[in-house]
Amino acid sequence: MVDLLSVVRELGPVAGFRLGDRRVVLVTGASAVQQVLAKRTEVYVKRGHRVKPLLGGGLLCAAGEPWRRQRKLLQPQFTGQGIKVYEPQIRAAVADTAERWRVAAAAGEVREVDADLRHFSLDVIWRSLTAHPLDPETHRRLVAAGEGFAAIPAFAPASGDTEIDFREANEHVDRVAEHAIALAEESREPGLVQVLLRAAAELPDYTERLVRDELMTLVVAGYETTATALSWLFLLLDAHPEQREWALAAGPAGSAERAAAIRALVDETLRLYPVAWLMPRHAAEDDVLDGHRIEAGTTVLLAPYLTHRDAELWPDPEEFRPQRFLEAERRPAPGTYFPFGLGPRACLGAQFSVREMVLLLEELLPAYRVQVRQAPAETAYRLTVHPDGPIRAVLHAAGE
Repeated sequence: MVDLLSVVRELGPVAGFRLGDRRVVLVTGASAVQQVLAKRTEVYVKRGHRVKPLLGGGLLCAAGEPWRRQRKLLQPQFTGQGIKVYEPQIRAAVADTAERWRVAAAAGEVREVDADLRHFSLDVIWRSLTAHPLDPETHRRLVAAGEGFAAIPAFAPASGDTEIDFREANEHVDRVAEHAIALAEESREPGLVQVLLRAAAELPDYTERLVRDELMTLVVAGYETTATALSWLFLLLDAHPEQREWALAAGPAGSAERAAAIRALVDETLRLYPVAWLMPRHAAEDDVLDGHRIEAGTTVLLAPYLTHRDAELWPDPEEFRPQRFLEAERRPAPGTYFPFGLGPRACLGAQFSVREMVLLLEELLPAYRVQVRQAPAETAYRLTVHPDGPIRAVLHAAGE
């Protein structure tokens, strides 16, 4: 990360350099970001994904026409209206987490809150997939598979890098997928697995293997990002307790004002720690970015982590100041804020992820103050940017 920051400071918002045998251009300027991710997507293409050995042909790894078909099938499930179908499942997972915290607070125990947040995120998506709560064996297998996902680097700097052995993770993924399909087939409640099974019955492209890949893409890629964002948020609130008080004072429970303030907490956390901190693209043909010639074959790196910390785009970029997202005169300009990506390949589950975070925080923030006793000293920059270690904290009930 220090090296990339140095490149931006020395060379500017479109910076060319070499990493091993690759020509690389790091893009952080707003107009160039827009061009790569939204306006010239036929030039700047996604070429597979380093997690493909785990998630196969799922939406995250797919490209071209298969990606378009898969996106079209799942898109309606993740619109504002589509998410409402799954909101009862989200609220059930929120209630389960709140009860865990109630018991822990009463006992005065030190909790690994990051583990609680990962469990919550997995529970949400498992309930949304199958209409069943997360069981201990599935939780164990998903955490094991997620550890393989979290170990993948965001970008391979040169050829010949060591490949990760996914055999054990794939075994967990296969067993979980079988279990999810069995639960969905016996349930009358709506679930995302049922959407995939209907597609498999009607569309020749949706093979048994693709259903498995799509199912696990929704789980493995979805839960890690939400849980990580929530972990950062509680670390930030521990360092800035006045921001919790600000959000709660914005309005009474259930009010639009409080919901907007909590959403601003989420947005500001994602500014500082975006879901995908580094996004590689491949230049399929020659192009020009902000006056810089880009040769075909060049690897183009988008870095929301860096764009979001650019002082020319964001005043006081290192400060945790959620109020900036409620200031009408300072709405993020195009290309300056993209924690879930931009354009047609923006994260399908962005609205879903934000909604589950807001619903959880509406329940937990008024009820508990999280006092961090042990925070990770380092940050890991892998596929996600996450705290490199457990977050141990004491939960104080409101009024203590």
